[in-house]
Amino acid sequence: MRRLALALTLILPAGVQAQDAGSSAWDRIYAVASHPRCTNCHVGESGRPAWDDLGYAKDSVHGMNIVAGESRIGAESIPCRVCHISAEGANNVPHAAPQIDEAWRLPPVELAWRGKSSVEVCQQLRHPEANDGFDMAELAEHVRTSAFVNYGFKPGAGRNAAPGTTEELAEDLEIWAAAGTPCVGD
Repeated sequence: MRRLALALTLILPAGVQAQDAGSSAWDRIYAVASHPRCTNCHVGESGRPAWDDLGYAKDSVHGMNIVAGESRIGAESIPCRVCHISAEGANNVPHAAPQIDEAWRLPPVELAWRGKSSVEVCQQLRHPEANDGFDMAELAEHVRTSAFVNYGFKPGAGRNAAPGTTEELAEDLEIWAAAGTPCVGD
């Protein structure tokens, strides 16, 4: 895909190249944002994480009746840390408690992606007031450094990973930003 974009730079005007590259990058970004590994936690106001595409039934809510509530850490019912281990680990045992070196919690309500269209998520991510305060450079850096984001791409044995790598996602965010963060319908 990136080779095609490079080849097009030889024949298309710069503005068209950037727009096309940005739109293609967005398609890859949305493939990650809409993947169940991400949408299972990016659930919004419901505060109810899901277990979609994890070997359970489709549209399956997280077990143990988890409701994150305002704290986003599950304190209103069962804190995420009861089962999710806040320490670095290999995650090599299928269906064992997942481990990352960060305190487990759901993303802010404003970062709900579950059930949202490409256009909705696109418009959300390009505005700092709707993406947890990140400008595009900060968002790419967040992707590169967040233990949560990295876990989504390397969740361990027996778990479905988000497509691609953190570095590819960060690069796509940078390409999308350089193109002016285009969304369908702009």
